[in-house]
Amino acid sequence: MIAKQGKVYLMGAGPGDPELMTVQSQQILTEADVIIYDALADIPPVPLRENCLKLEVGKRGGKPSKSQEEINHLLVKYCQEGKQVIRLKSGDPFIFGRGTSEIQALKERGCEWDVIPGISTALVAPLLAGIPLTDPVMSRCFAVMSGHDPDALAWEALAQLETLVILMGGKTLPDIIHQLILHDRSRDTPIAIIRNSSRADEKIWIGTLGNILNLTAGEYLSPSVIIIGEVVKLHDYLIKEEGMKEEGRRKKEEGIGEREIKGEQWKMLTDKMSMEYFQKPLTGKTILVTRAAGQSSQFRDRLLEEGAEVIEMPALVIGEPSSWESLDQALSELSSFNWLILTSTNGVDYFFERLFAQGKDTRALANLKIAVVGKKTSESLRSRGINPDFIPPNFVADSLIENFPDSLEKCKILFPRVESGGREVLVKEFTAKGAIVVEVSAYQSRCPDTIAPEALEALKNHRVNVITFASSKTVQNFCQLVSAIGPSELSHNWLDEICIASIGPETTKTCKIQLGRCDLEAQEYTIDGLIDAIVQWAKGF
Repeated sequence: MIAKQGKVYLMGAGPGDPELMTVQSQQILTEADVIIYDALADIPPVPLRENCLKLEVGKRGGKPSKSQEEINHLLVKYCQEGKQVIRLKSGDPFIFGRGTSEIQALKERGCEWDVIPGISTALVAPLLAGIPLTDPVMSRCFAVMSGHDPDALAWEALAQLETLVILMGGKTLPDIIHQLILHDRSRDTPIAIIRNSSRADEKIWIGTLGNILNLTAGEYLSPSVIIIGEVVKLHDYLIKEEGMKEEGRRKKEEGIGEREIKGEQWKMLTDKMSMEYFQKPLTGKTILVTRAAGQSSQFRDRLLEEGAEVIEMPALVIGEPSSWESLDQALSELSSFNWLILTSTNGVDYFFERLFAQGKDTRALANLKIAVVGKKTSESLRSRGINPDFIPPNFVADSLIENFPDSLEKCKILFPRVESGGREVLVKEFTAKGAIVVEVSAYQSRCPDTIAPEALEALKNHRVNVITFASSKTVQNFCQLVSAIGPSELSHNWLDEICIASIGPETTKTCKIQLGRCDLEAQEYTIDGLIDAIVQWAKGF
């Protein structure tokens, strides 16, 4: 047997917005066995392999991180195990990265590798902010540099250049300004600082070398791109839509020149990548998604399309039941049942997985009628070539009972469900009406062991605007995870300014019991309905 050949891809994630990542990168990511990524390199919302291993190794905010030697070791290790490995870096892999060191380590151990380019934030951030790095009059050249160690830079030469682009300079901004003024750069020189470029929480400060420190006092400036030079003056002109022609006429009267009057033409080029982005209804909102890992991709993608920053905090772990015995027994007696009831996509997935594992196929269901609860459950069933016989009008279990199309007297119903904590009311009501309900464990859900680090950081720093719950179990597990956090981690009022959003009545009840309130409930009890409700809520601000 020939061993699988491993390979390492040094890949640029682009500036942050997943839409600005290359098509080639997204395609390769779908085949990854291991993703080793930096803190600022978000993994884009593409369908990853089910068992893809994701390892964060980059620094953020001075927190401990893997050494370069440890990262090199991980790349070699997984490659030699025959894995397809992605080394995901923010921006472009060769712009202020350690690509050379990593390639050297791979070559020394005979590992196959390739480089996949990305768009550097040094180029994208100014573009989206309406700041051209070159201009026939204002900037005939620009230089890109790291601000991590200002003392190592040749400021006498750099101060003479028309436009400077500085990455990793948020913490050393006072030193950078001091060096430029020391080397005869005017205090009136324009400067722009762009934090989290292309992301939902992007923020831009515009000032001069003389006042920018006052403008940004108390602000956290990482990660940011700093642009210094006269081209920064074009920011307002190229971004603002209202009054642009009048502004052009005014500048012409002031003798600024015909070149700036052409700003309307330049604006047309930047509209698609800037104005439309900032006009999305959820821009500036951070939404915490508590769905199970592996089940939140469509929800996350829709929220991203609406402009939100999405942080995933899986509050469910879905897996096989502790025993297949009850489901296997039911599958051997399928002909004795009148109805099969499926109330979740998990129930559909695990039911059919076990049906096929026993050597059966969908023909075994020929004499059964099938009822489903929920649009997604219905879509999951139809993806297997089966149309449900009954879907209740309101996508909830109560509606299933109220509108059931057959007499329940002596009706034998197979109900594959979660191993514990499922829909007891449904079983109780059907039984009370004379039905024979056979409950079987098709899957189990449990609370994760720990809260996702990014989610905890966002809650601690009051960055979350909305928490979404798509089931009562996610509410219960969320509360369990939060209660395990030490009292010093979260402020006493951490939940006060967060909107609690529920998918439907049962989840709302649990929110009120566990969290004391629920601020938003979907009118249509589906993920799409929940997103629509959040969008309408955001428009009210």
